[in-house]
Amino acid sequence: MAGQIDARLADLGIELAAPPAPAANYVPYVIAGDMVFVSGQIPMTAAGIDTLIKGKVGADIDVEGAAAAARQCAINLLAQVKVACGGDLDRLVRVVKLTGFVNSVPEFGEQPKVVNGASDLLVEVLGDKGRHSRSAVSAGSLPFGCAVEVEGIFQITPN
Repeated sequence: MAGQIDARLADLGIELAAPPAPAANYVPYVIAGDMVFVSGQIPMTAAGIDTLIKGKVGADIDVEGAAAAARQCAINLLAQVKVACGGDLDRLVRVVKLTGFVNSVPEFGEQPKVVNGASDLLVEVLGDKGRHSRSAVSAGSLPFGCAVEVEGIFQITPN
């Protein structure tokens, strides 16, 4: 039986796929007490690397496209949290913090608007549990040439 968060995701037409294995020497998340630290997620769907949203913001991709990429990163964060919670997203107490990295040209200064794509999705899905502290920073490049990468810290109820 689906929980409340899964039902909300379904209402929004969002399906959380099984997250991919890490691409390097790291783990996708670490649980420390009641906190889950999720490694940076890039903007691709379960269909794989061919769906990766690439580009340098301010040159190859605009703010709206990059915000859509950040939104996909947030969906991928939730998929990792679901695995960390043994499949029960209702164990999620709150989103604590996001850090968004925006692959942008040096003169671009609207990183917060880009990372709003992730923040807005989490609030849309989780309500007040989705409100969080945040950093939005520029990056000269990101893995695979992706437009955005977002990492997160989440509080969960212990198992």
